Amino acid sequence: MNKTVKSEERQPIRHIAMIMDGNGRWAKQRGMPREQGHRFGVKAFQAILEHCSEIGIEIVTVYAFSTENWKRPKKEVDAIMKLMDHYLSECEKKLDRYNFRICFLGDKSVFDEKRRARMEKLEEKTKDRARILNIAFNYGGRDEIVHACNRLIAQGERYVSEESFAKALYTADSVDPDLIIRTGGDLRISNFLLWQAAYAELYFTDVLWPDFTPEELDLAIEDFYTRKRRFGGV
Repeated sequence: MNKTVKSEERQPIRHIAMIMDGNGRWAKQRGMPREQGHRFGVKAFQAILEHCSEIGIEIVTVYAFSTENWKRPKKEVDAIMKLMDHYLSECEKKLDRYNFRICFLGDKSVFDEKRRARMEKLEEKTKDRARILNIAFNYGGRDEIVHACNRLIAQGERYVSEESFAKALYTADSVDPDLIIRTGGDLRISNFLLWQAAYAELYFTDVLWPDFTPEELDLAIEDFYTRKRRFGGV
């Protein structure tokens, strides 16, 4: 067990990213259809978001739907899309409660005009808020890197630095994540924030996402503070 880093050495966590895995398995364990797990997953997400706001996290990024998730059964995909529409409605009603700037990471062009317009409306209405909620929806890390390259090519860039490349990513307005959490027991990052995760601390837990409570998040944060981040130094 690592010794806890002294409080004076602690660097505050600014950005937490989460891979919200295990919704379908959670539902199956309870004899429910997989899509029901996503409903309970949304409730867990809302509780975690409020907790992040309360403890002063500046940026929260969640992996809501990947570019690979389209391969899932149509019934499950349709259920996720309906849940997303419901969540967009809730956000519109509770903009003041969710004191975050909302940004959607990923390719919005695949969505119908109505859903895309609602996403862009939320981004516009919340654009002046200091805290950021990044919702990765139809997102893939490799796809993001290709998108950034094509964006720079279209701009006529002949030389690309790390700084200019980072500004072409979907997360241009966010600092890189300090901590990436994956629930559900798998030990991989599944095409999530591949560029941004270079020096993130990774935390894996067997807890399925619908059971991931604010108390579980506090455990992940406490574990983060047992680590010494060197960023390539000594």
